[in-house]
Amino acid sequence: MRTNTNENDFKLSVLDLATIYNGESVTQTLQNSTELVQLADKLGYTRYWFAEHHNTKHQISTSPDLLAAHAAAVTEHIRIGSGGVMLPNHSPLKVVENFSLLEALHPGRIDLGMGRAPGTDGMTALALRRSREAVNSDQSGELLNELLAYFTGNFPDDHPFGKITPTPDRSLRPELFMLGSSDGGMKMASQLGLGYAFAAQINPDWADPVLQNYRKQFQPSEFLAEPYSILSIVVVCAETDEEAAYYAGPAELQWVRWGTGQFQFAPPTLEEAAAHTYTQEEEMVRQQNKGRFIIGSVDTVKEQILQLKEDAQIDELMVLNMISDKEARNKSFSLLADAFQLTNH
Repeated sequence: MRTNTNENDFKLSVLDLATIYNGESVTQTLQNSTELVQLADKLGYTRYWFAEHHNTKHQISTSPDLLAAHAAAVTEHIRIGSGGVMLPNHSPLKVVENFSLLEALHPGRIDLGMGRAPGTDGMTALALRRSREAVNSDQSGELLNELLAYFTGNFPDDHPFGKITPTPDRSLRPELFMLGSSDGGMKMASQLGLGYAFAAQINPDWADPVLQNYRKQFQPSEFLAEPYSILSIVVVCAETDEEAAYYAGPAELQWVRWGTGQFQFAPPTLEEAAAHTYTQEEEMVRQQNKGRFIIGSVDTVKEQILQLKEDAQIDELMVLNMISDKEARNKSFSLLADAFQLTNH
């Protein structure tokens, strides 16, 4: 796969954290995700990924495989997957079994995005892994190689797991991506010939060099012949720059709170964000956070996305959904789809 030169062939996708906004119930939050993935399907977005987070009061994306199964069942065209499955928390065999089943149920529509971090705090990581040794050691490379071997059957001759059959049909393989916000996941993806997705909302300053190096260092594999890269970032698009700034207020305030150690608050409402007076420290963090966002009118947002595409040499942009107002959220995704002339055909 090569980077598109035609701006209207550029792919857009969605990353969903299943965040509870405005005091909604868990059920309503999941219904919002269901409606958004169906909208993204109709609008022509390429893929829709669910994150994996644990022990969070206001996010319920604990099980991306279960959410993917639901989303794939209620859509027709869009690719569905994980952004991502956090490898340290899972048995590679079980991950392969789950995603092979999803691929069998929805052929050609399943992605397996994989991360190296636990996606949670240390104590919850211990509860997930059941071993302090596992928590304190970096086994991500070993876990990834084991997972890939289950898909290919290419275990070393003397490997104890070589006789295990995760699925009767080895062709049931989703598209494979490594995730990252530094160069660790990039090195794995480029060396093993996997797709790569970089979280610019987490580490925007590293996006361009890491994604450029992924393309330079990529080694073809049976999984992927040419490099394929995705950049994720928060995008808020509205009719005007002023309207977009208003709807981006809650996400900006939430990132400022995270950056200043204020983790106890629920995601801000529009009214709360509009009324908030930033302290000097908070305003400094807010300015430092600008690289995590693309905010503005259709023209403003499209120009910035195309600049990112050129600078980071990406094939696809993945929009992190952090708009708290449901109507504005749907409008933002619709405006983006129109701007880039997306189609689901």
